Amino acid sequence: MVLPSSLTLDMALFIFGAVVGSFLNVCIYRLPAGRSIVSPGSTCPHCDTPIRWFDNVPIASFLILRGRCRSCGGRISPRYPLVELLAGLVPVLVAHRFGLTPASAAYVVFIWALIAITFIDLDHQIIPDRISIPGTILGLILGATILPVGWTGSLLGAVLGGGLFYLIAVASRGGMGGGDIKLIAMIGAFLGWQAVFLTILISALAGSAVGIYMMAVRGKGRKHPIPYGPFLVLGAVVYLFYGSEIIGWYLGVRG
Repeated sequence: MVLPSSLTLDMALFIFGAVVGSFLNVCIYRLPAGRSIVSPGSTCPHCDTPIRWFDNVPIASFLILRGRCRSCGGRISPRYPLVELLAGLVPVLVAHRFGLTPASAAYVVFIWALIAITFIDLDHQIIPDRISIPGTILGLILGATILPVGWTGSLLGAVLGGGLFYLIAVASRGGMGGGDIKLIAMIGAFLGWQAVFLTILISALAGSAVGIYMMAVRGKGRKHPIPYGPFLVLGAVVYLFYGSEIIGWYLGVRG
């Protein structure tokens, strides 16, 4: 039996991930509108013409058509190939970091869900319960079976994350949205209770940096709404890939 080369495996993982990214684009576009993500098939957002299979090849079709619909010539957002590119890179990067294991597959699904959440939150400032609630349940199940956090770490992560943000929401009288509460619970379910603190820290630092930029450079006011979900996603992904190194560095600095 001849094993595939590393490059061949990477290409296979990337292609598979890009195909999933095409489906994520459907979720990002339709879930906020309450539409089915199964049917009808993909259509042009401008003329509603069904997209034929050869015009729906991830990334390649966008480049061949130069970002325009074949039927009406309407411009297609570059976000579509961006999502497909990110989704394609996810299984490659996870495989290189964690190997080909059941836990790696769980992490890939987790990050794919975070990608959908990020772009939905950027567009509509909502985090759909149809992703976060099933995601939390799935995280708890996987935590009890294949994830290294174990069932106690998964349960504590979900309760701690959701509980902390719920208290913040109560104390701030609505300053924290319900979608963020469910998202941090989902992150805690997949990554464990230790991840909750570092995810919140990274998200707060990144959110503050973007807020300062928006005020200083873009002239936005302090009350200008900025979706917080993408910053939580950033913190979760950083923890997943580099959490142990960051914690080890911090403990080393503290002696």
